[in-house]
Amino acid sequence: MSLLDSFFIRAALAGLGVALAAAPLGCFVVWRRMAYFGEATAHASILGIALSLSFGTSIFAGVLALALLMGWAVSALSGRGYAMDTLLGVMAHSALAVGLVTVSLLQGVRIDLMAYLFGDILAVSRFDLAIIWGGAALVMALLWWRWSALLTATLSADLAYAADINPRREQMVLTIALALVVAVAIKVVGVLLIAALLIIPAAAARPFANTPERMALIAAGIGAFCAIGGLQLAYLYDTPTGPTIVCLGAACFAGASLLNLLRQR
Repeated sequence: MSLLDSFFIRAALAGLGVALAAAPLGCFVVWRRMAYFGEATAHASILGIALSLSFGTSIFAGVLALALLMGWAVSALSGRGYAMDTLLGVMAHSALAVGLVTVSLLQGVRIDLMAYLFGDILAVSRFDLAIIWGGAALVMALLWWRWSALLTATLSADLAYAADINPRREQMVLTIALALVVAVAIKVVGVLLIAALLIIPAAAARPFANTPERMALIAAGIGAFCAIGGLQLAYLYDTPTGPTIVCLGAACFAGASLLNLLRQR
């Protein structure tokens, strides 16, 4: 009997893969104040799911394409008469609404909408696991390759130009990484909770880090703890797994904030 024959082992590996990719990327989301951008990208994925089911194509490919399209559209339309938060709000909720309506109109296709909205990590197959770890490896490799340039562009656009770095190119790198994380995280925490998996570990790690690299490593550790611990708690108390993972992350953030407050006093 193979170790991967156990649904619990597959679920744990899936959660670990997503957490290790999402947490370091989430640091850039926090530093750049891109939380709403991450949420908009995640909401667009439900439309990608609907279109994939309509045309009988891979859900991973559909979600990735729509997430990339959302990122490109926001980047192209920003600064053209609308505030960024307004633009993100309109596009995120429009994509989510259109996706839900499209799903309801599908004929002859059975779909568990709750699994896509809140995740179904216990149903991860070996193929899903390969997709998740493949996507996570691409995200981690992308961050490793562009780490210095991304940090410079995050600190200051003027500093980036002085160092011969194009800030818009680095923004596109982040958009691609976000799209990959959204595509692989659908199965683990679902569309509505992906942004939480990006932001909460990074926010919890921030008080304990004095360098960007340290913050990314601590965030990855917190994300991995939340994924494995949330899975265990969901199994023990028979609760929804995706929301339980996020609840444990919220508890980590509350504990980190309290410890930071006590340390400051």
